[in-house]
Amino acid sequence: MGAVETLKKWIEESDNIVFFGGAGVSTESGIPDFRGEKGIYKTISEYGVSPETILSHTFFEHNKEVFFDYCRKNLIFKDAKPNAAHISLAKLEKIGKLKAVITQNIDNLHQKAGSENVLELHGTLYKNYCIKCGKKFDVDYLIKSDGVPKCDKCGGVVRPDVVLYEEGLDMSVVEKAVYYIQNADVLIVGGTSLAVYPAAGLINYYRGNKLVLINKSATNMDERADLCVHMNIGQVFERIMK
Repeated sequence: MGAVETLKKWIEESDNIVFFGGAGVSTESGIPDFRGEKGIYKTISEYGVSPETILSHTFFEHNKEVFFDYCRKNLIFKDAKPNAAHISLAKLEKIGKLKAVITQNIDNLHQKAGSENVLELHGTLYKNYCIKCGKKFDVDYLIKSDGVPKCDKCGGVVRPDVVLYEEGLDMSVVEKAVYYIQNADVLIVGGTSLAVYPAAGLINYYRGNKLVLINKSATNMDERADLCVHMNIGQVFERIMK
């Protein structure tokens, strides 16, 4: 039995599946990843500093104009549509098989596809808030603002609800992710090189014997997996859901 057929069988037999995904889940929707061959980190040079620097808390504090210009030009893909992976995961949740989607992505595509229990480890660009009074704003407010977006209530700076470099993850989200991973029967990890910590360390909480890694290239966790599938994640789910 091939790897995809084995995964299909495991999915058919389980009603306690958890999915943990990274940037590779969204590349098939036209959203570039960060560290890949054509990733954002290798293609942006107009700002004179690295994207990692721009997306840090320190840079945000001192260079808000550049930060927001970068976000608008390089991080927001409002027209991107969910691909086969997003759509399949939403279907699996709807029929009671998938308990949670844990994602490192900030693009809202899981929600667009219909997934409801989505744990966003790195936050989302699609929710924004005033750092002074806490008023919430949608992504359109950020897109349509000139320069640094300001709160229409108190005049404070409105920023995306994302985790920047130097900032800690939301521990309530992490705790929920740990709970679902610990209790999962099947844990499917897809579209991530498992190189970014602390998020990548979450799979250490898995206690089962059906750890599935779906990634185009090999990862440093392949040896630990019970099943490895080196294919595009959208293609894998298309075959499984037929």
